[in-house]
Formats: sequence, structure tokens, C-alpha cells
Amino acid sequence: MTPSPHAHVRRVAAVRRSTRSALAQLAGGLGTGVLALVLLLRLLLVTALSAVGIGLLLAPAALGGLRDLADRERARLGRWGAALPPAGPVPTPLRAALATPVLRRELAWVAGHATGGVLAGAVGVLLPVYAVRDATFPVWWRWVPADLDASPWWWTVRTGSDTAGVALLGLAWAVLTVAATPALARAQGAWGRRLLAPPPGTDLSLRVAELTASRAAALDAHVVELRRIERSLHDGAQNRLVGVTVLLGAARRSLARDATHPDGTGANGTDPNGTDDLLERAQAAAEQALAELRSVVRTILPPVLLDRGLAGAVTGLAAACPVPCGVEVDVAGRLPASLEATAYFVVAEGLTNVARHSGARSAQLTVRRRGDELVVRLTDDGRGGADPARGSGLAGVLHRVRAHDGTLRVTSPPGGPTELEVRLPCGS
Repeated sequence: MTPSPHAHVRRVAAVRRSTRSALAQLAGGLGTGVLALVLLLRLLLVTALSAVGIGLLLAPAALGGLRDLADRERARLGRWGAALPPAGPVPTPLRAALATPVLRRELAWVAGHATGGVLAGAVGVLLPVYAVRDATFPVWWRWVPADLDASPWWWTVRTGSDTAGVALLGLAWAVLTVAATPALARAQGAWGRRLLAPPPGTDLSLRVAELTASRAAALDAHVVELRRIERSLHDGAQNRLVGVTVLLGAARRSLARDATHPDGTGANGTDPNGTDDLLERAQAAAEQALAELRSVVRTILPPVLLDRGLAGAVTGLAAACPVPCGVEVDVAGRLPASLEATAYFVVAEGLTNVARHSGARSAQLTVRRRGDELVVRLTDDGRGGADPARGSGLAGVLHRVRAHDGTLRVTSPPGGPTELEVRLPCGS
């Protein structure tokens, strides 16, 4: 079977996103790797000075710097995968701090990241630089001053035909960038995830903390939802119904005055047709209030979920989005109503952000059930820069997701692309 052009475009887009993500991870890892190298030299100096006693005074600050850098790396790794909780302050005194397994693992991490992490990051960053330099070499080599050697690597370029080999080398660098950078990024991150993850003995306490946080998030989300409903009813439907009451009262008084004038004129010579205008305005206000009430009800539990299920509901959302959005849904059967409502809200908020803020030309929505997880992934080719910490609609998504003990990951470097991924436990 011949693959469709759309499938080819999606594969190309997926490769592009994977390469961009890998390069961003390697660049971030190179930054923390350089800091780790500086810190490693500092720790070696403190160790050497400890022989004369001075290092013992400098050790607490150095170990504090180690913990800060390790927590920074945990936060960086958390942006590209499962979250790694911070380790907290370094224990005191110095002997107790050095006896903790967490600190010893951090010392091993800083040594490896200062060497292998820097090397992986440097290779990952230089590969696309070499690809661009060599691929464009035939364009700019003529403008290089004659006294400078513009010959790349191991051969001499004297004529325009000699530059063809350089351009081919640039294409080879580009292919190597696409093929190697994801593996380099995984290798760079694996070292940190192995050594900076919490010890096995803390799993239970972390789970208790996570459940406590998810329960608090559920309560917060419930309160926020009640406030939203109250505000919608108070500011919208209630005010319009008050207006209907006022207009109906005015219409009744006008009818009463008209009844005392059988000649067809109202009191003080007013036009009885004004009564019909009042009733028309009251009817319009009542219809608007009814529409707002229906809108509020739909946001509580959208009826489309009951009628068409999650697949039909999110497909309808994507079809109504002004940005062209491809949809792939693979969810067999029905899920709990609260879970479907949360997934629906995630998709609705994500598509709203794509339409209003991303400047994207296309988007791709994927909703799949994988084992005991429901995975919702929305990507777009917009300008990027989305951040749940800024208090946008993504903050509401985060509250709803945490209420189900789920996870939210937003990858949105400046310049794009943006990927929103939500994982919700849904039972086996």
C-alpha cells in the first residue's frame, strides 16, 4: 500500500520536532555541564585545601553549590520527561552531609556531567553548525580573503568545482545531526536521571506527597470551577434576567395605561407601540440569558461527551478550530465521565491557545489509550513560549490534570514548535 502524502508530511514533522527537541536538550545540558566543570574544579580545590584546614571552612558553601546545580539539572530534566523532585538543603554538619547517599550520588553526577555531559552537548551543538557551514560553503568561499586558508578539514579548495565535496560533507553533517542528536540527548539525560533520581527508600513518601498534592489540586480545581460558574451566572445570566424583569414591569405598566385610553393612545399621549418594543427587548434578553445558561451547563459536563463520546467530542473541537488541525484518536470504549471531561477540557484549552496565541499554521492532535494511561498530545508549528507558570489557561489545565493524579508536560522553546502532553491514569 502506497503511504499517503499526509503520513509522509507527519513523519517529516515528527523528525523535525525530535531533532529540535534533542538540540534544545543538548544545548541545555551543555550549559549545566560547563557549570558542572567549574564546580568540579572548585570541589577539587576545596579538597586539596582541606589538607591544611582551609578547605573545611569552604566545604559547606561548595556542597551547597553542588546541591543547587543538581536541583537545577533535575528541573531541566523534568522539562523533558518525568519530574525529578529537588533534594532539599544539604544536611549539617559536614560529616553527616558526606554520609548521605544523595550527596554522594550528586558528586558522581557532577564528575560525569562535567566530562561526558559537556562532550555530548558540544558534539550536539557543533554538528548543525558544521552542517550549515559546509553546506553553504560554495556560496561564501569566494569572499574569503586570499591570505586566509578557507579549505575545510583535510583538502584544499582552489576552484568552484572543489566546493562540491564540501557541500556533500555538509549534507553528511546534516544527516548525522538528525540521526545522532536524539541518541546523544538520551545518553546525556540518562546519566542525570540515574544519579539524581530520589533513592528507592523515598518512593513511598514521595507517593504520599504526590497524593496529598493531587488531593489539594482537586479541591482547588473544584473551588475554581465553582467560582467560575458563580461568576458566569452572576455577571451574565443573572443580569440579563434582571433586565427582563425590569422590561416586563415597564411593559405591564404601559399596558395598564393603554387600557385607560380606549382611543388607542397611551397616557400623556404616548404611543402604545412602545409596549411591543419593550416586550421584544425582554424576549431578546431572555433568549440571551438562556443561551448563556446553556453555555455554562456545557462547560460543567459537555453534552457532546454523552452523545458522541470522547473521540467524537475532540474531533468536533478540532474541526471548529480556525487553525487546520489533524486528529488521531485511538480510544476503545468509554472512560469515566470525569476523565473524559478533563481530557475534553485539555483539548479545548489547548486548541484555544493554538488559535489565539501561537500564530501556528497547522496543529496535530493525538488522543490514545496506552494500557492504563490516556495520552493527549497536541503539537503546533507556532512561535512557542507557552508556560503554565505564567497563570494562563494552562494553569487551569494543570489543576485539572493533577486532580486525576496525571502529569502535564509543555515543551515550547522560543520560536516553536509547541508540544503539550497530558497523561491521565484511567485504570487497566
